[in-house]
Amino acid sequence: MADAAPAEKADPPHWLRNAVLFLGGQTVSLLGSMLVQYAVFWYLTITYQSGVIMMLAALFGFLPQAVISVFGGVWADRHNRKLLVIAADAAIAMTTLALALTMLSGVDAVWVLFLALAIRSAGAGIQMPAVAALLPQIVPVRALIRVNGINGSIQSAMALLAPAAAGAIYAWASAGFPSATAALVPIFFIDVVTAAVGIGLLLLIPVAAVRRAGDVETGYFADLVDGVRYVTGHAFVRWLLGLFAIIFVLTVAPSNLTPLMAVRSFDAGEEQNVINLAVLEISFSIGMMLGGILVASLFANRSRIGLIVTSSLVFGGLSIGMGLSPNIWVFFGFMFLIGLAVPFFSTSSMTLLQETVEPERQGRVFGFVGIVMAVAMPLGMVVFGPLADVVPIEVLLVAAGVLTFGVVGAAVWLPAGRRAIAAARAAAQAPADPRERAAVVEAAMHPDED
Repeated sequence: MADAAPAEKADPPHWLRNAVLFLGGQTVSLLGSMLVQYAVFWYLTITYQSGVIMMLAALFGFLPQAVISVFGGVWADRHNRKLLVIAADAAIAMTTLALALTMLSGVDAVWVLFLALAIRSAGAGIQMPAVAALLPQIVPVRALIRVNGINGSIQSAMALLAPAAAGAIYAWASAGFPSATAALVPIFFIDVVTAAVGIGLLLLIPVAAVRRAGDVETGYFADLVDGVRYVTGHAFVRWLLGLFAIIFVLTVAPSNLTPLMAVRSFDAGEEQNVINLAVLEISFSIGMMLGGILVASLFANRSRIGLIVTSSLVFGGLSIGMGLSPNIWVFFGFMFLIGLAVPFFSTSSMTLLQETVEPERQGRVFGFVGIVMAVAMPLGMVVFGPLADVVPIEVLLVAAGVLTFGVVGAAVWLPAGRRAIAAARAAAQAPADPRERAAVVEAAMHPDED
């Protein structure tokens, strides 16, 4: 069956060229976004040193994505996904430019930064489902895991440059601008330029709107309802989204407090703290880059579900290790290992969904993935952020790690988890066509039904 799969569906024309252009444009655009992200969060961490401020930053940075993703997933299935990505990038760039000019005029308030985070988050609600669903249109199924892994490695390599670049630009701007907030303006301008480059490269890729099975036209609301019914009624997708929620509440949310822990527990003065924060991000990025390379090469043919479950449990152990770190260098080491584990979870999860969900529903499914990610992490921060002001962050990290072991273990060993693992294994032996794979997964999740 594995030998017959490539003949079932021809490779997209010029897919390698288009994949290179697509990854190149997304990487350049992401670099500007990373510069903004690092600079803003460092400013908030160093200036306020408050768990509540970090909680608010998480809420403004993620909740708008959750709201917009409800609509973004439907748009990605109804309209040309390339045009959606371009429109979202352009809107974010123009808004970022307007904010930069506003800050240059002398506006110096934390709400300006929260507004910037909210706008960028809303744009991500449109981009994320469109980008995730667009990739299978230009890349053959057999190459998805490798392309996703390479994409993660390239982005992680950019993440090595971004912390150092953000630190250097922010330090230079701090000496020439009247306020610390205004020092963020040059980074906002760079983000506008990188967004323009990303749009230009994406324009070179021919991408058609998705042709629906049966070519049946439906209304927007009907598509939305169909997406909700599909996700809630598809046992495997529902289980995988539940696992996403667990990881984002118990791993991603507490990890957002690691910069605060580095400043509080290993305080070395303001200048050294900036360096430590940069090293912390670089350690994570090096780990992600190496992890993406490993997934794309040595682990490309391994069980997707096995990589997902194993990496979920590894996150719990590493969270405990970070909480017990005796010094800053051990702390950096655990951050590297967390970065190393991330592609095994994220790349495998995205590839598994791309392989098993019908093309005409992928936008809505990835829209719900965005909703889960955007809601779960702030929800975790609502709990962990205020607690970080009254309980040592080390204790929170250890507690989160222990909870991760328990909850992930239950998710795997409960009947729904065992059926999900069986379904994923069955899909690995199914034909390459996503519609046929989806049917195999659905049948495996309901073995007692005819």
